[in-house]
Amino acid sequence: MSNDTRPNYLWSMLTMQCPRCRRGKLFKDYSAYNLKHTTDMNEKCPVCGQPTELEPGFYYGTGYVSYALSVALIVAWFVAWWVLIGFSAEDNRVFWCLGLCIAFLFALQPWLMRLSRTVYLWFFVRYDPDYKTNPVKKYG
Repeated sequence: MSNDTRPNYLWSMLTMQCPRCRRGKLFKDYSAYNLKHTTDMNEKCPVCGQPTELEPGFYYGTGYVSYALSVALIVAWFVAWWVLIGFSAEDNRVFWCLGLCIAFLFALQPWLMRLSRTVYLWFFVRYDPDYKTNPVKKYG
């Protein structure tokens, strides 16, 4: 991807890049499964200089985003299970569905924590195609 093209919105969000330039990495460590450093973010975007924490306590609102993402995954899981396997009152498929869904969410939790921080930051910071020449907007 050349630097003069506009990066894709969804791909930039899923790869947890800066909302202002869509090029800089938000997190210090690449892996979300380095559990001691799962939520360690760069103070500023290494590409455009956008601060990642707009005010003290900014990321308390990510609980709502994380909840919405978890509910969406649970609903998708149950719909996929219903279409592919089905539910029955005659056996214990529903318990397998619940157990595997819980394991799936537990395994995805570090990634969901990072994604919820990214989505929450994207609510407040807009893409700036001229980020190289425009100054960083002050918040708080």
